[in-house]
Parts: sequence; C-alpha cells; structure tokens
Amino acid sequence: MSELITIKDLKVHYPIRSGFLNRVTDYVYAVDGVDFVIEKGQTYGLVGESGSGKSTTGKAIVGLEKITSGGIIYEGQDVTKASTRRKMQYNKDVQMIFQDSMSSLNPKRRVVDIIAEPLRNFDRLSDQEEKKRVKELLDIVGMPEDALYKYPHEFSGGQRQRIGVARAVASNPKLIVADEPVSALDLSVQAQVLNFMKRIQEEYGLSFLFISHDLGVVKHMCDNIAIMYKGRFVEIGTKQDIYTNPQHIYTKRLLSAIPQIDVKNRDAHKETRRLVEAEYINNQKNYYDETGRVYDLTSISPTHQVALKDGGKS
Repeated sequence: MSELITIKDLKVHYPIRSGFLNRVTDYVYAVDGVDFVIEKGQTYGLVGESGSGKSTTGKAIVGLEKITSGGIIYEGQDVTKASTRRKMQYNKDVQMIFQDSMSSLNPKRRVVDIIAEPLRNFDRLSDQEEKKRVKELLDIVGMPEDALYKYPHEFSGGQRQRIGVARAVASNPKLIVADEPVSALDLSVQAQVLNFMKRIQEEYGLSFLFISHDLGVVKHMCDNIAIMYKGRFVEIGTKQDIYTNPQHIYTKRLLSAIPQIDVKNRDAHKETRRLVEAEYINNQKNYYDETGRVYDLTSISPTHQVALKDGGKS
C-alpha cells in the first residue's frame, strides 16, 4: 500500500484569556503533537473518550479547525495552508461524515439539493447528469428514489446518516473522515450504516479515518488504530496489537469497558475490570508524568507503539 496522507506533529491549541486586558494566560492543548499515516484503501481508527481531541484531529485534517503547528502531507504536498488546499482541490478529495446527522443536514433543503451540493461545487454536470448521479448515490446507500424531494426531518436517524454518507461520497473523494458516524444510532441501524460504509470503501477504493469512542465498532471497521487521551496518542498498533496485546493502562480500561454477553464468564470479566482499575490507581506514574501528560511513544514492535515512562524500562 502507498501513503495517502501523513500527519506530522499536529498541534491544535486554544488560548485561554483572562483579566481586564483579556491577555492569553494559558492554553487548552486539544491536540498536542500526534503523528500517523493513512494508506490508500485503509481504514485508520482514532479512539478515545469525549474531550480526548479525536474530533478536533479529524476537523483539522479536513480544514475545519485552525492548526497551531505541525504538517498535513497529502500525496506528497504540504496542505497545511488553505491556499495549497484550494490549488490541489483538497476539499474535493477529503470529505467528512458528522456525528449529528440532523444538524449537519440543512433542514430547509431537499435531499436532492443536499447530496448535489458537492457535485455543484466541484463538477460541471448538466441537470440530467446531476439527478442521475444523485439517484445512483441514494441507491448505493440503500435509500429509495422517492427520498429525492423529501426534507431531512422526514427520515429516521439511520436514514439521515446514510444521506450524509451519500453526500460525502458524491465528489469521489479519496479520504473520508467519519466522526462518530453511528454513535447516535440503534445497534441494528449501526450495523446497516457500517456495512454500507464498507461496501462503499470496496467499490471506490476509499480511505477512512474512523473516529469513535467505541472499541467494539472500531474492531469491525479498522486496520490500524490509535488510542488518544488528553490530546496525545497513548498507543498505536494494528487491530491485533491493540486487542490482543494492549500495553497502556488507558487502552486496557477501554477494552475492559466493552460490554460482554458471555454470562458464564461474568465473574472473570468483573475481576479483569477490577485488576485493570487497581493497576491504573497504583501505577499511574508509569503512564503519565506528574502533570498528567501522556509520555512520548516508544516502539515495542515494527507495528506497535506505546507511551510509557522511559519506554517501559522503569
């Protein structure tokens, strides 16, 4: 596989102002130096709790958040500046699916206009070609043709999310940043939307940056995974690295929180959660410095990196 996009030491800091003169007295380190690579046709998972910085990372990549420092290298070009993004038609190639389908779709516009917006921005199609393309996109995400002239409020949450997927795919992008795309949906509907996303990926050769707090969903979707906490990566690895050999206490806590339906081993699962919590309480110094900041990543295998004190040698 070849690299599609490389994120280098990305930082997004928000100033905190106070006092009579409204001076900057501190910063919120929403994203504090993250590095990763998304390859063509790959799904990269970004996992963390609310406030960890994962959505800010996604929005910075798309261009919806101002970057404090660092670089975004897309197909060999630094697209950190908006002028370069415009020149390369970066916003055509990199699209986003938002968590809240209702607020991300204009309530005053019909579905045909919502999905056609990227086509009107980037492609010169006749009215007939545009309508045909919108129908094709609706068909791909399993929506009926009569959805064309309806408004967002006339659909369920799962149907609205499918419309969001269709809009994201409309411009034939190479990368889609999917920010918690199924977290507000029922489990059965989640499966439908995820399967549509997989089908679209296979059909178009897309790459996904899949942002979620749910490690169960990420396991179904992603090839490589980064675990994020307080704006920094605590662990990076393949799906197998993360699920079978977790090293950071934060990763272990996330994994132990996944609901289990294995009733026979309920007590064993409960004991595992207790041991993980005890390790977190007693050994925090091995995972975070005295200010609570995550340590730098250290490689423990060619595919696996973990943020441990002194590389885990203490």
